Amino acid sequence: MRPRVVATALVCASLGLLGAAPGTGAAPPLPARMADTGGGTQLITAVAPRAGATSGTLTWWDRVNGRWVPAGSTPARFGAKGLVEGASRRQGTNTTPTGLYGLPYAFGIRPAPPGTSYTYRPVRQDSWWCQDNKSRAYNRWTEPRPADCRAAESEHLVTYRTQYAHALVIGFNYGTPVRGRGAGIFLHVDGRGATAGCVSVPAGAMRRVLAWARPGKRPHIAIGTTDGRTAITRY
Repeated sequence: MRPRVVATALVCASLGLLGAAPGTGAAPPLPARMADTGGGTQLITAVAPRAGATSGTLTWWDRVNGRWVPAGSTPARFGAKGLVEGASRRQGTNTTPTGLYGLPYAFGIRPAPPGTSYTYRPVRQDSWWCQDNKSRAYNRWTEPRPADCRAAESEHLVTYRTQYAHALVIGFNYGTPVRGRGAGIFLHVDGRGATAGCVSVPAGAMRRVLAWARPGKRPHIAIGTTDGRTAITRY
């Protein structure tokens, strides 16, 4: 499936560039300046100051009485090589894909935090995320790992005890995956530094996000930059 570029060229990426709302003296909240928020009443924004940055801010929002209200915010980390438009990303580049993506389900090595209503898959000893471009299971959770998915080209989830204590799958390249574009992009708990392409946050923030998110409210995550150089695309 070809990516559909959101109508306004720069949505999340253009925050800070649109200026204040007429007559108010203050800029409207970020989701109100986006051309597309996914159609739900919950949204997560993950924003870096520029494409080469490895850190920024993650905020989660609720739409209440027609207005977007922040429900929480936390420092966030991005790929070791910064951020790149999802449509041009290549696997193995340690870059975080910008764009607007669904959040199919949650998973974790530890039990779901209290209040979690998302589908939550427990990580077991035979839980893998297949990243082998030659496998029929490319960019999918597998239990056990299929014969055509090489271990060296995949993530054995249970070995990432800190990062995958709790996580949300980010629906990048997920529906009909394009080989070589990338696999295994998650919102997860911080490790020791920048990520290999995911978005990470402190453990307490990750638990709060999982307790807040409601599948019926159709939350999405928008990843972008403030310098206006990375467009939000949707897959």
